[in-house]
Amino acid sequence: MTPPATLIFDIRRYCIHDGPGIRTTVFFKGCPMRCLWCHNPESQGEEIEEIVVQRKLDDQCFEYRSAVGGRRSAVEVMQEIDRDAVFYSSSGGGVTFSGGEPLMQADFLAEILALCRKKGYHAAIDTSGHAGPAAMRKIIDLVDLWLYDLKLMDDAKHVEFTEVSNELALLNLETLAREKKDIIIRFPVIPGITDDDHNISEIIRLMIRFHLERIDLLSYHDIAKEKYRKLGRDYVPGDIQPPSAEKMMEIMDTFVQQGINVEC
Repeated sequence: MTPPATLIFDIRRYCIHDGPGIRTTVFFKGCPMRCLWCHNPESQGEEIEEIVVQRKLDDQCFEYRSAVGGRRSAVEVMQEIDRDAVFYSSSGGGVTFSGGEPLMQADFLAEILALCRKKGYHAAIDTSGHAGPAAMRKIIDLVDLWLYDLKLMDDAKHVEFTEVSNELALLNLETLAREKKDIIIRFPVIPGITDDDHNISEIIRLMIRFHLERIDLLSYHDIAKEKYRKLGRDYVPGDIQPPSAEKMMEIMDTFVQQGINVEC
């Protein structure tokens, strides 16, 4: 049975930070986590939401409401993906499925990944890994590259700052590593939350154990403030400041010293 249309909140073209080459990134709506520092709050809910948009015309300001997210079938999404096929072949790029958490729509994801496989498109998934084994089984052999978030190794802290346990994420990562899948760890550097020495050393320990060779450091930023305002929500991170360049270099050096390739 064909999966029903799924909520997509954005499709971005010509992306260069979501995997190799030039890519089309498809953002699924809905996420099981509520990370304190989330920079895509519009991705969290599993329903179409409205944002307040302000526009200025001459000397007058006015505002209106606009929907975030819309239902798309796999065929409709593939039509968008196909538009950039020439760039995939010329740049070594492809398609990345992000969110939100795309694994929440595993049936739809499996269908569209299968379509990408038939067309020879390189397919990556940007995931927190928070999904049940059944969801993972549906897509595990259809994904070429896993961009895998690791946030906090201490489970209690993970619950405190994301509202869910890290148990499923770590279990699924172990499965992917055991099956020798292509994995890049993504680590959000959030001052005072994820950037302490113990958390970093535990991530290094895990990467060495699973023979994972690369990590991308994602520096916290506060440019999502405007998104929260448009959604009518409080900006929960408050006065957290982006990490300094010196701190980012220090963390990078810590990974490099352990033989891990780092991108910032």
